Formats: sequence, structure tokens, C-alpha cells
Amino acid sequence: MSLIINNNTAATNAANNLSASNAQLQSSLNKLSSGSRIVKASDDAGGLAAAMSLSSAALNAGSQVSKDADQVSYLQTVDGVLQVAGSILTRMSQLASLTGDATMSTTDQAGYSTEFSALQTELGSTGLGAAEFNGTAMFGTAGVVSGVSALSITDAAGIATALAGIASARASNGAAQSVAQFDSQVQTVTQTNLQAAASQLSNVDVAAESTNLAKWNVLVQYGAAMLAQANQTTQVALKLIQ
Repeated sequence: MSLIINNNTAATNAANNLSASNAQLQSSLNKLSSGSRIVKASDDAGGLAAAMSLSSAALNAGSQVSKDADQVSYLQTVDGVLQVAGSILTRMSQLASLTGDATMSTTDQAGYSTEFSALQTELGSTGLGAAEFNGTAMFGTAGVVSGVSALSITDAAGIATALAGIASARASNGAAQSVAQFDSQVQTVTQTNLQAAASQLSNVDVAAESTNLAKWNVLVQYGAAMLAQANQTTQVALKLIQ
């Protein structure tokens, strides 16, 4: 093998290997110090894209959980109003029965009629019918009971129909609450699983990466030693001209 001094191929190769090992060592240090397996996009472009997609989906699921909670709060508020409306209609039904009692005096019946009218007003657009949730009317222009203004103290059938409407509305409300609560449970589980999947892709395996760190640390030290040895080979040429 020729002995030349202008080019030291062994030293060049040793330097390249040392540079590559040092780059891997720095990458391993960055991963362990950040706790992330993907410090830069070039570490795993596909994994980065998948992790971002999963993280976004997890955030969306979390937003849906919050939305479901708000929906349940709204529905519970509506149900509270409906429950009170049902109690009012029950009292109105009692007043209708009392009015038909022949033993009651005209004054008594007038008192019942006054109370009935007051309760009717409470159910209308100026009372419970105007109830709001966060600034939004809960029952629209129809009020909490449709057609309440047309009821009279002698209209027992109309009051019974209104009570049936309240019962139906509460049943529908309860069903909607149940659906929202179950959806919240599903979205919570989905969010947890999506976060776990994203974590699996993006978080560093400390045990495995620590092994890599030790490996590259040894190779860097070994490469530096070999580069020093390669640089010494040119000294042989000097021996020949001394």
C-alpha cells in the first residue's frame, strides 16, 4: 500500500464516522431531555403527522365532552322549569275542582278564580314562559305551556291536556339528558384512547433511548480515539525523510 501525505483517507473516514456518531448522540440527548421521540420532523415524518392528527382528534373529543356537559346543564334547567310548571298546573286543576264545589261561597270561588288567573299569568310569556338560559329564551314565543292563555278555571279537560303535555316534555327532556350523558362517556373514553395513541407515537421510550445513548456515547469516544490514531499514520512518512 502506498504511503502518501496529501490525503489521509483513514482519517477522513474516521472523522465522518465520528461526526455521524456524534449526531446520533446529540439526537439521543435531545430526545431524553425533551421526553419526545420526535424532536424534529425528520426524526419520523409519518409518526409526527399521525401524532398530530390523533392529538387534534383527542382535543375535539374533549370539546365534545364540554359541549355535552353544557347541554346537560341546559336540559336540567329546562326540566326544573317544566317541573314547576307541572306543579302550577296541578294546583290549577285543584282550583278547578274546588270551583265546582257547590258548598263554596261566591267569595271563595272568586278567590280561587283570582289565584287561577295569577298562576295562568305565571305560566305565560311574562312568567315561566319567559325563562332564559344564558340570555336565550328556553321556550320561545309559545311559552312553557302551549295555549295556556286559553285555559279557564272551568276547563278541566284543557288543564289535563296541558299537564299531559308537560309530562311528555319532561320525558323527552330526560331522554335528551340521557343521550348527552352517554355521549359524554363515549367521548371521554375516546379522548383517553386517542391521547394514549398519540403519546405512544410521540413520547420517548426512556429505557430504549438510554440504551441508545450509552451506545452512541461509546462510539463517539471510540471514534475520537480512532481519528487520533488515523492522524498519526502520516507521522510514518516523516520518519522516512529524517
